[in-house]
Amino acid sequence: MIWLPIGWSGFLEVWVASYAVLLLLYLGFGLALVAANRRHPECRIQETRRSDRAGAEIRHSLVALISVSGYFAGGLCLQANGYALFQPGELTVLSFLGWSLVSAIAYDTWFYWFHRAMHTRALFRFHALHHRSVTPTPWANNSDGFLGTAAEQAYFLVAPLVLPIPPLVLILHKIYDQGSGMIGHCGFEYVASPGARRPWPLVCTTFHDQHHSNFRCNFSNTFSVWDRVMGTLHPSYDRRVEEMEHPSRKGPGGAA
Repeated sequence: MIWLPIGWSGFLEVWVASYAVLLLLYLGFGLALVAANRRHPECRIQETRRSDRAGAEIRHSLVALISVSGYFAGGLCLQANGYALFQPGELTVLSFLGWSLVSAIAYDTWFYWFHRAMHTRALFRFHALHHRSVTPTPWANNSDGFLGTAAEQAYFLVAPLVLPIPPLVLILHKIYDQGSGMIGHCGFEYVASPGARRPWPLVCTTFHDQHHSNFRCNFSNTFSVWDRVMGTLHPSYDRRVEEMEHPSRKGPGGAA
């Protein structure tokens, strides 16, 4: 098992290292997505809207990633030093795949309910910064206030304390979450496929883009199951995904 010191110096080292990795991923992958968007205007989802918030999104994200990294580092350090209900067992190929699936499902459940709570009248003001980006860009993924960020990202602090998820699974899950979140906010559809619409459970960029253009739908992160069960899926989502599989077939307006 990976050992991480729990002392202040050790925790801070892990925190700083986590921030550096997430920051490099944010900036590098963000630039790659911006370049891809310029080359593929036919993949734009909201055809009639443009965003001028990239600068503000980057500034807010640089701050938000500090707390994101802190939650992640805290979860790893606390688990590694015995402050968890259960300690991870031996990591095998089978356990890696199993715990990766468990973590994905657990995170999607966490994300749906806490994210949906942030859209209630009482709490939305703490998440409103994120939704200034009605037409999201790759830079909007982490652009949120402190409580909005905590509601979604504190999973990586809590999960290792209550589930015996191996550290490697958590690390790869966090890297995947950062990258997939940026794809989900990029405003251009590159990953639409039959697997992202009924009867399959995955989502694509259109899913979260509709959330930004409508606010009251599509609260999940990785799967559409909770939104389908709870009746919060945008009514045009499956149709829009099918259209975005073939950009030339998109309907008018692009922001359904």
